[in-house]
Amino acid sequence: MRERRETLKNPEQELRTFRVRSLLAVLLVFAMTGLLMGRLVYLQVVQHEVYSTRSEKNRVRVEPLPPTRGLIYDRNGVLLAENRPTYSLTLVRERVDDLDATLALLVELLELPDEEAEAFRVRSRQRQRPFQPALLMSDLDEDQIARLAVNRHRLPGVEVEAQLLRYYPDAEIMAHALGYVGRINAEELETLDAGRYAGTHFIGKTGVERFYEEALHGQSGLRKVETNARGRVLRELGRTDPVPGANLTLTLDKELQQLAYELLDGRRGSIVAIVPGTGEILAMVSVPGFDSNQFVTGIDVASYRALQEDIDLPLFNRAIRGQYPPGSTIKPFLALAGLVEGEITPDKTIVDPGYYQLPNDSRRYRNWLRWGHGRVDMERSIAVSNNTYYYSLAHDMGIDRLHDNMSAFGFGQRVAHDAFGESSALMPSREWKRGRFNQPWYPGETLSVGIGQGYWQVTPLQLATATAVLANRGQWVKPRMASRIGEEEVPLDLPDTPADITLASDGWWDKVFAGMEKVLSGSEGTARRTGVGLEYRMGGKSGTAQVFSLGQDQRYDADELAERLRDHALFMAFAPLEDPQIAVSVIVENAGGGSTHAAHLARAMTDAWLLDDEELDVEEIREEMENDDARVAGN
Repeated sequence: MRERRETLKNPEQELRTFRVRSLLAVLLVFAMTGLLMGRLVYLQVVQHEVYSTRSEKNRVRVEPLPPTRGLIYDRNGVLLAENRPTYSLTLVRERVDDLDATLALLVELLELPDEEAEAFRVRSRQRQRPFQPALLMSDLDEDQIARLAVNRHRLPGVEVEAQLLRYYPDAEIMAHALGYVGRINAEELETLDAGRYAGTHFIGKTGVERFYEEALHGQSGLRKVETNARGRVLRELGRTDPVPGANLTLTLDKELQQLAYELLDGRRGSIVAIVPGTGEILAMVSVPGFDSNQFVTGIDVASYRALQEDIDLPLFNRAIRGQYPPGSTIKPFLALAGLVEGEITPDKTIVDPGYYQLPNDSRRYRNWLRWGHGRVDMERSIAVSNNTYYYSLAHDMGIDRLHDNMSAFGFGQRVAHDAFGESSALMPSREWKRGRFNQPWYPGETLSVGIGQGYWQVTPLQLATATAVLANRGQWVKPRMASRIGEEEVPLDLPDTPADITLASDGWWDKVFAGMEKVLSGSEGTARRTGVGLEYRMGGKSGTAQVFSLGQDQRYDADELAERLRDHALFMAFAPLEDPQIAVSVIVENAGGGSTHAAHLARAMTDAWLLDDEELDVEEIREEMENDDARVAGN
């Protein structure tokens, strides 16, 4: 039987299969090629501008150029705030792959203590505009820069930048007046102009630096640079230069400011000096001070805690925020108010038995001289600082008229043009007490106000301003610390300047001035020892501000009190009497009578300004104060 042969291959079938597969392969290739070409056309033609821009951004970067902050000078051209070249550490979070690991490495390289390391981490996570460098650390030293440079390959997004850093040559004596700059925080970042502050890490925080921030800062510029794949700059393609901030010339006199600080050194207090005719603030000192340079780069935790916990409050600006009872320094102002209101005349007298009593009231409101001054007229009441005269005057005027007349001199309101953070203090009134305590005003409280005690509170700047208005015979010139911004003069006629004070008789000014002159030169003047040897005519008034109230029959004995419970010493003065060139207020906390400590300091300030006394001996002045403490009583 013949076996059947099976065909293992079918050429025709294989050919057909091959042709089908080849066709499918060709179709697939054409389809993929079509898709590729379509995508290529889409990317190269349709999306050309989009990807061209993206490519350009990868290659070209726009960097902000911070402006140079304006310098600050005193009235004589002495530099008070400058810019020094330093190196700072910055970080762009968007260019960091692992932020925690990068920060840990930085802390290790810089050898930061635990507290500083935590602050370092907080700064790195503060809100920041995208791709804007965050300032981590300022004022790097050479060793830190070297360690960062060696490890640069491990720190993507981290840069060491050269920049100008604010520096105050006389930081401690100028700290409160100038203020300082510090790092921009997250809250400030929300309100600042993004374009103007691009690349800027610092902003004025307090004082003149804060008030004149807009002028001092300037306008940021920018530069367009080409970079490589690693972000390194290859070349600069274009630039818009920043506009530097305007230089600021102040009315402050650095030498007078330094003298005021030295006079108060070792005490707590404030001295303010003003040119009455122009409102120029010559000196505005608060003691103790502090090193404001610490705040520029970021003060360390331990140092800041020490300042905060210091019982003498060095961070507190006593000149514009310290509130003290004015004591008897306000008696010349009250005398003028009494003349204006018709309650007294220059020749009207009272008989002082050493106390004053309200009608139908057994309480005795004591004069500082317990046996009294006898017959007293207005001029003598100022010279001897008679309390009884002003108890009577205050009662006759009432608190409402007292409030209105004293407000005209600036008490109870902010008085300066550019004292950032100034307090309005307190000029009490019937309405104020009702709103504050929901209680009526009592006649006895009016008597306390009549000698500058009770609810009445003033700042040293307010007292100096009122003294300047008094010296100007009622003409108001608003105090200011800046005389020129760039080349532009700060005008004398400033906005919101209070109305001038006019009297029915110009002779009333002379009568009050005569009483103030006798304070220093009269045989009964409370500060007559301070006036010995005066080479010019000077008017002044001493004051003593109680820290706590005494009972009716209690007597004040400083030796039995803790130092911080003793009275504050105050003095206000202006000179020369016929053409005032300087008005001064002095407050020395817990120093006792104003006719000793405070009066001598005021005299030293007027001597230095009017006589250009370069040989003024601060130690000799302190010895005179100590000697007077044992001899002079009163306020």
